[in-house]
Amino acid sequence: MAADNDETCELLIEYFTPRLREYIAVERVLDHIHFIEAEQKEQIAQKLRAEGNNLAADLLISAVIKKPHTPGWFRAFVDALRHSGCEYAADYIQVKLPEPEVEAENDYCVRLVEILSPSLVDINTNDVCLLCFSEGLLTQNDSEIITAETNNRGNMNGARELLKRIVRGRPGWFSQFVEILRKTEHQFLYQLTGGRKNISWSCRCPVVSQRQNECPWNVLYVEHFFVQPELLFCIIDGANPEAASGGPEKADISLRDYQVDVAKPALEGENIIICLPTGSGKTRVAVYITKKHLDGRRAEGQSGKVVVLVNKVPLVEQHYSTEFLPFLKHAYKVERVSGDCQLKISFTEIVKHNDVIICTAQILENFLERACSGEDEGVKLSDLTLIIIDECHHTQKEGVYNHIMMRYLKQKHKNKRLKKEQKEPVPLPQILGLTASPGVGGATKTEKAVDHILQICANLDASNIMTRRLREHKKEPRKTTVTVEDRKMKIMNAIHNHAQLIPTSDLGSQNYEQWVVQTERKAAKEEDQKVRVCAEHLRQYNEGLNLSNTIRMCDAFNFLNKFYMEELKKKTTTDQEQIIKITESERFLFNLFKDNKQELQKLTENPAYENDSLSKLRTKILQEFSTRTEARGIVFIKTRRSAIALSQWVQENTKFADIGVKASHVIGGGDQSVVKPMTSAEQKDVLTKFHNGDINLLIATTVAEEGLDIPACNFVIRYGVATNEIAMIQAEGRGRAEDSSYTVVEVKNSGVAEKEFVNEYRKDMMYKAIDKIRTLKQEDYDKKITEFQYQAIMEEKVRNKKKKQEVIKNESPSKVKFRCRGCATHVCTGDDIQIIEDMHRVNVTAQFSKRFIRRENTSRKEQLLDYEVNGFIACKDCGQKWGSIMSYRGVECPCLDVKNFVVTVSDKTISKFTKWSELPVKFPAFDYAEHARQMVESSDDDETE
Repeated sequence: MAADNDETCELLIEYFTPRLREYIAVERVLDHIHFIEAEQKEQIAQKLRAEGNNLAADLLISAVIKKPHTPGWFRAFVDALRHSGCEYAADYIQVKLPEPEVEAENDYCVRLVEILSPSLVDINTNDVCLLCFSEGLLTQNDSEIITAETNNRGNMNGARELLKRIVRGRPGWFSQFVEILRKTEHQFLYQLTGGRKNISWSCRCPVVSQRQNECPWNVLYVEHFFVQPELLFCIIDGANPEAASGGPEKADISLRDYQVDVAKPALEGENIIICLPTGSGKTRVAVYITKKHLDGRRAEGQSGKVVVLVNKVPLVEQHYSTEFLPFLKHAYKVERVSGDCQLKISFTEIVKHNDVIICTAQILENFLERACSGEDEGVKLSDLTLIIIDECHHTQKEGVYNHIMMRYLKQKHKNKRLKKEQKEPVPLPQILGLTASPGVGGATKTEKAVDHILQICANLDASNIMTRRLREHKKEPRKTTVTVEDRKMKIMNAIHNHAQLIPTSDLGSQNYEQWVVQTERKAAKEEDQKVRVCAEHLRQYNEGLNLSNTIRMCDAFNFLNKFYMEELKKKTTTDQEQIIKITESERFLFNLFKDNKQELQKLTENPAYENDSLSKLRTKILQEFSTRTEARGIVFIKTRRSAIALSQWVQENTKFADIGVKASHVIGGGDQSVVKPMTSAEQKDVLTKFHNGDINLLIATTVAEEGLDIPACNFVIRYGVATNEIAMIQAEGRGRAEDSSYTVVEVKNSGVAEKEFVNEYRKDMMYKAIDKIRTLKQEDYDKKITEFQYQAIMEEKVRNKKKKQEVIKNESPSKVKFRCRGCATHVCTGDDIQIIEDMHRVNVTAQFSKRFIRRENTSRKEQLLDYEVNGFIACKDCGQKWGSIMSYRGVECPCLDVKNFVVTVSDKTISKFTKWSELPVKFPAFDYAEHARQMVESSDDDETE
């Protein structure tokens, strides 16, 4: 039967080869097809480069139908076509054929674009490409290639690339393309392509009448194969006839009883919070509510507009591809926009032309502000009919969720006044909040926990909080806590004695870290370089101590060794012309490490010095993988550096390999840490492998606790990390499988065991508080919510007033002075600093250029829009890093990082600035033209001399 299926599929592909040649984009398909050998792929790629897409498509098709076939080859080919954006080609080989009239009309449109291409290449390619991408006529890959072609070879070449790709779309692309020409103000081309009101393309195709007498494919197919077209899929992959014809749409979402219960108030139009543990299907409930909301409005003859807000970029793609798009695409337009997506600049248009938009909250807030300030059209709350807020426990304080909801609450209370004045109120969207745990906000009593949760309910204008406890529908994971013995590191005491410092807490603890930071800041402010540099080195030793308590001694040693290598580099220059001063304390610290280096290195090779925590962790992982048929788990760890090192430790340990442990790490994407962040694509790749089973042990920082779609695990280990009850509940929820376990392994100075005990207490307090809220009479609940809302609005007014006063109090740049944090040398004043693109503070004065040395940045070269960063600057006296060299539109500008300086504002010395926004000074914009003029004149003078 399989051989018969293969023969059927081969004949099908051969018959449609002329069509496939037109609609297959070979380069993209090759990236998604995996059953063709690498050598054959390379031959096809060479054919593409040498002879073009059509001939390469012929070679690709020959390779696809070549025998012998691997199991599932036809399905894989269809998937490759779909994933590469060649859906129309996939439709043909699945016999999802257009009507003859539609096919002929599409051919006519393709031919028309070919004829008009000499005129169409004059389009503004970037504008048209952006809208084509947002309308789904181009894939992201298409958009990137067209943009690159435009940037590298000019607008016309980019336009040719766009036209070549757009004609491969499904029928209907032409009318969308013509409309895009109108929107981008290509009026002549719009009319040239037939853009008129009230004219249907179906009556303008002269080819249709000729084709109507031809024998359509479905008749040919029946005569040749003696089966009905709709049954072809049954033959190909064993599906039933219902599936072959599209089957029941995935829009028929089935919910469990508890999910239906928590959704009921939202289906009746109420604002609610749904509080369900991680892994209990909150997002699926949200999709169900979204569909019912849109269906209901459509039935009433009204349009619906749903925005799904998330607080992390990876969640945008996750919610879009795994939840909202699969269930809603058959009936509604679904789009996603995030901060690293080009679509964000056309967010207003995206909202207009789609029914469901999944985006990061900051994008919506930005466009709400635009509409409010009148900067441009922006987006208004009244444009939306439902807002879904994921991880809604963040709707508090100064978070972006709360900024959005504050706009909502203000308008809600304005509407009350409008109604009293018998005026039309401004329509507001329904609100749906989703969370695994609202937490207790640090409360120690149930009454305070109730207030905390009520405040979140008030911020979201929720009429109720709907929940089911984890234990009501899911078995709690087995929970254990593993404690360890104490370990100490004595090398730091010599530094304490040298600087005459007396620590106020245990080495390696978080309190010690805070003490060191405060000591360094105080010393920098007082220009005590001895204490300052010792405190900086103590901070590094403390990090090394934490690493030795968490992972291997060799990892801690490598970290310290690298730090001292970098510090020594600061004291040397490549040309040796500049002599950089080494103070007595710096020499002491260098020698201290040098004298102890050999001994530390020996300790790394001594098994007796392996920390007890790591030994306990090894035992626990081995136990989980030895006692389970198919183990899959997550180890949560505190820092990025520890996650990477722990992953390497597992990969290098043969005992783990022997029992089938396949580990990898996933860390955050923010750039606050000195450790290189993970991109969204890298995170997605690791999580996909974990989902597929290519990885079965995930070493993760807290990025994996909240939101990210991680498959069911049967064990979760928190290794030396404990935050609050919200994080604990989220981490527990990762253990979704039956008979799952949850283990806490204590690390020296982490206080994990105590924190976990407190978190358990707070979790129970939270559930008691929610139960207490749910027993309130509705009138009492509403009264409390109203009080909290008025309080929030008043607090917002006070904050805004305070901000305005702070703006008024902005200091003059002339009153600001900068000193080197390393040696206290005067560097410059605020008058010397200018700002580029409201972001980069630069000093381009001739005086400043004499005070620093330039170093190459070997770790990273970053190229951005109009500038690139390819080196950094350091104090010529002490080697302290000051910032980077920035090439801006051909001009090199030294760019300063405020954290590397001690700042004096109006004779008040401040040493704790970590970012420029904390400094109450407004610097003037960089005058590029004036600076460039001075440079040109200077170069002319040099040539004259």
